Amino acid sequence: MAAEPGNAEARHGWLWHLENGASGAVLLGIAVLPTIEIFARWIFRTGLASSSDLTHHLVLWLTCLGGAITSRENKHITLSAGADLIRRPLRDWIAGLTSLISTAIAAAMTWSSLSLVLIGFDPSKRIGFVPVQLAAAVLPLGFALMTARFAARAPALRGWGKALVAVIGLAAGTILAFSSVLNVLSALFPGLPDPLFRLADSLAAGSARLAVPAILLLSVSVLFGTPIFIGLGGVAYLLFVRSGGALEVIPSEAYGMLTGYSLPAIPLFTFAGFILSESQAGKRLVRLFKAFVGWLPGGLVIMAVLVSTFFTTFTGATGVTILALGSLLAFALLSGGYRQGFSEGLVTSSGSIGLLIPPSLPIIIYGVTAQINIKHMFAGGILPGLLMVLCLCAFGVATALRGGVQRVPFRLAEAWGAVRESFWEILLPLVILVMYFVGLTTLVETGAIAVLYSLIVEAGIHRDLDFAALRRIVLKCVPIIGGVLVILAAAKGLSYYIVDAEVPMALSAWVKANVSSKFVFLLALNVVLLIVGCLMDIFSAILVVVPLILPVGAAFGIHPVHLGVIFLANLGLGYLTPPVGLNLFLSAYLFNKPVAKIVKDVLPFFLALLAVVLLITYVPWLSTGLITLLKL
Repeated sequence: MAAEPGNAEARHGWLWHLENGASGAVLLGIAVLPTIEIFARWIFRTGLASSSDLTHHLVLWLTCLGGAITSRENKHITLSAGADLIRRPLRDWIAGLTSLISTAIAAAMTWSSLSLVLIGFDPSKRIGFVPVQLAAAVLPLGFALMTARFAARAPALRGWGKALVAVIGLAAGTILAFSSVLNVLSALFPGLPDPLFRLADSLAAGSARLAVPAILLLSVSVLFGTPIFIGLGGVAYLLFVRSGGALEVIPSEAYGMLTGYSLPAIPLFTFAGFILSESQAGKRLVRLFKAFVGWLPGGLVIMAVLVSTFFTTFTGATGVTILALGSLLAFALLSGGYRQGFSEGLVTSSGSIGLLIPPSLPIIIYGVTAQINIKHMFAGGILPGLLMVLCLCAFGVATALRGGVQRVPFRLAEAWGAVRESFWEILLPLVILVMYFVGLTTLVETGAIAVLYSLIVEAGIHRDLDFAALRRIVLKCVPIIGGVLVILAAAKGLSYYIVDAEVPMALSAWVKANVSSKFVFLLALNVVLLIVGCLMDIFSAILVVVPLILPVGAAFGIHPVHLGVIFLANLGLGYLTPPVGLNLFLSAYLFNKPVAKIVKDVLPFFLALLAVVLLITYVPWLSTGLITLLKL
């Protein structure tokens, strides 16, 4: 008999409960502080002192605690498709190697972030009553917890094998970051003997010579299960070691990224999306769209596309939409007379098209990275996003007409009942967009309003969620948020190195010297971005690739918002690109089908969306027209 939830939780240790409780409290704090700020400003005409800085540093805490929980639950974003092709026992040894590499890089991150905290912050500087140095101390704490979990994992190894992986990984990470280790020791015990510094110079020289082969090994290991954030952070560390740069720059860039102005919007909109997806909102929206468009040819397809778009827009994660709603939408399509392959292909394909429609998280991250006004990016994504929605809807209409799929008769009573039932959910996008575009709230405050509104609707009005359900939602979304934010933190260091080494300028000069046509450049950009989207998650791709393409796009006179929409449209399509597009594997898991079968079912939708991406690429007005019309 299955254990009771309470009994199962009782078997976990104090650290498990502490992490869960602390991360939940931090997430709620990120939502509560901007909400109080809004009402204080509206009622008392003044805000809360230091609330913005406190909110930003809570994001730092959520990243580190969430990253530690993600490591504990083994839920870091990976590209492990290659490992599935390898048989045991070789696969077990590869898993041991990825654990060793992860341990080494996480240990290096721990040392350099501890060094940054000890020597990089003014002890007298405070956020309200909290010393900044104390607030930043969560960086080494979080990475230390991740290191311990990577060291303890090596899932296929036992006894001395697992211990050996842990020892070698910790030693390698300490050697890699030995200059940071010395900084820590110097801060704690001034007057260290000179031989230690000479040893540090020797280790740095040796590490520099091995940097290139180590980068190659690390890159290959990412294809076999090493977390993406370890790959990005590891490459950054090795490049800094090779160039003789200060390793503290990497956690410093991570700190700056995670305490940035707009970043709290990411956990807030993700939290709101999880509240919606874990309630009965999906079923209510399916009923609504089915009642209103089911009578049209392809009406059920239109319903599935609109529901998927709604949820992806708020969660910012296509995987959440597929896993949370895929079975429900596929069942509705199958019940309506559509083929199984068509239904599963549509559900897989529609999971990523909401990425261009505000308040999509990738749009926010792109705007922050490229330093583009978020309102401009939101406006730029609306028409291209709607065009992709219309493309899939038109595909469904054509399929229904060709196959003679039966329609759902329109019934006024059913439609009215569906509107009454889902009224508050369909009002949410309108509330968010009006409050933000009119200027009543900042982007972060808009995210807080989305959380508050979702809680009131789902827990208060519909009563779908009780306290226990809300607790489960927090524990579900924290690993997702932590996994995404820790990737952004790791990618920022690599992005800094790329810019500092003037790689974008060199790339821009090479392209201008070898590519004379703007249209040829755009076509090449589409191909490259599809490959990037196939191999990288959209969040790390934004931080690593965007600095490279911005100067090249500027050299060809491409509007920055148009370039951003091209980038996001291609990256979204990359989720469907064989051989390792993420959504292909998620659907294969969800529907229990071989990946090759999912690829075959998705191919017609992929080609249709590819045509739309090309149209978006070569018709700039689709991305910039609303900015002009709205005079933003």
